[in-house]
Amino acid sequence: MEQLPLTLFSQVGNILLILLLISALFTGLGGAINLGRQTPIGQGVIISLFLLTVLFFVLGFCWIGWFHYRIYLDMPLELPRELGQYLNRQLAAMNENASYGLPLYDPAAPPRYRIPLWIENEKYFFWFFCYALMGMIGHFRLAHHRLRGAIQLLLAVQVAILYFFVNPFIDPLPRFFNEVSSWFSGQAPHPGALLGQFMGLYPKMVFYYNASYMWFHPPLLFLSYACITLVFVTSVFMLVRRELVVEQLGYDFAKLGYFMLTLGMLLGYPWALQAWGPNWWWDPKICSSIMMWAVFSTYLHTRLYANKPAMWYFSAILGIICFLAMIFTFLASFFFPGEHTFQ
Repeated sequence: MEQLPLTLFSQVGNILLILLLISALFTGLGGAINLGRQTPIGQGVIISLFLLTVLFFVLGFCWIGWFHYRIYLDMPLELPRELGQYLNRQLAAMNENASYGLPLYDPAAPPRYRIPLWIENEKYFFWFFCYALMGMIGHFRLAHHRLRGAIQLLLAVQVAILYFFVNPFIDPLPRFFNEVSSWFSGQAPHPGALLGQFMGLYPKMVFYYNASYMWFHPPLLFLSYACITLVFVTSVFMLVRRELVVEQLGYDFAKLGYFMLTLGMLLGYPWALQAWGPNWWWDPKICSSIMMWAVFSTYLHTRLYANKPAMWYFSAILGIICFLAMIFTFLASFFFPGEHTFQ
């Protein structure tokens, strides 16, 4: 791993994150001021700061992509030719009775890590980046200074969490590098030990890091999380004051978020069969995700009757509950053991 530019990645990434924090905090400050005012002030400056925050998100995301590309280039799992031939005979025998087999080892093109851009702490960066993009859409769709202020303030809170608690640049991909450190240590173990190390890494590379579903299932869910957060913001406004334009904006984000959530969950099904087999239905994260989807479905149904007496407020309360169900679903990965457990 010596050839990886870890120090450069951390230094540049932290500079970008500091700039992101500064722009987001000033954006949030402007939003907080307008949230309590009858008439808006400084809208041009605040919009410019909001766009600058989004730009820093884009640059940080591109920087993460560059780092992952360097991992792909510099960290192949290479085996001696004779050991590769022996491994292929073992893999061929294993694949005969397996529903989903492991690809054979190709000495001319050893397997390389194609790590997606939303694992470990990078997932928070992507999640909040999605919110920034969705918030920008809402920002320009509706010239409502108080709603804009709430969106801006929440974005500042997210960036503060990102910087102080889940910085993806200060210690890049610690779990991944802990897994592969022995392989790339530079030592030459006994062939049997080397083969054991390879088989300790290769299945997770195939079914997790390099899985094609990894490029669709998680990002769709994080995009839906961003939409649900905006549904939460509009639902709070619906409880405070009835404004049809706010209700319509929240409903549009709810429909988009529901579509992405449903599609993301459906795409996770064939991936789970490949990676875990048939016995995965009682994973806590999956159960809580189904619960969240059911609450979200109920919320969308109530919006069909928003003009009925008291239904406006009941729908708004359900929108807030959807957000709380999303937070619970995400936290389930930390506190309940299962296939989705992060720690």
